[in-house]
Amino acid sequence: MKLSQIKKQLTQLDRIAFQLPNGDLVPSHFHVTEVGKITKHFIDCGGTVRNEEVANFQLWNADDYDHRLHPEKLLNIIELSERILGIEDLEIEVEYQAETIGKFGLDFDGNNFLLTTKQTDCLAKDQCGIPTEKPKMKLSEIQATNSCAPGSGCC
Repeated sequence: MKLSQIKKQLTQLDRIAFQLPNGDLVPSHFHVTEVGKITKHFIDCGGTVRNEEVANFQLWNADDYDHRLHPEKLLNIIELSERILGIEDLEIEVEYQAETIGKFGLDFDGNNFLLTTKQTDCLAKDQCGIPTEKPKMKLSEIQATNSCAPGSGCC
């Protein structure tokens, strides 16, 4: 989800809820403690220099049960961050700590913002010898050229 998409959703909501990949909700007394831009400048295993940028939200469970983050407040924080930090319409990455800090993608199901799992990947499979996955085929679909028909006596 990009910043423009969350901003649009926030204008239509009365409350904000984030749902973890296992279906649990982040406690409703969470705070968004940071909105920023993270730049990752790196070299992949094939030697290609890469540059990635994401908008980053950090969620934090506060012991403050009396205050809730309302959609208009988060929208104001996002717009301030865009203006002051020069954040473009980037993909959003969410940091949330359960046992350790996890990084999640973000989606929306019409009611809740969904924290989606992220995976690592090799970005240079063609250069570092990682075989491509072989296509899976059913034996019944394979047409053998040198085969004997059942009952033909050739086997």
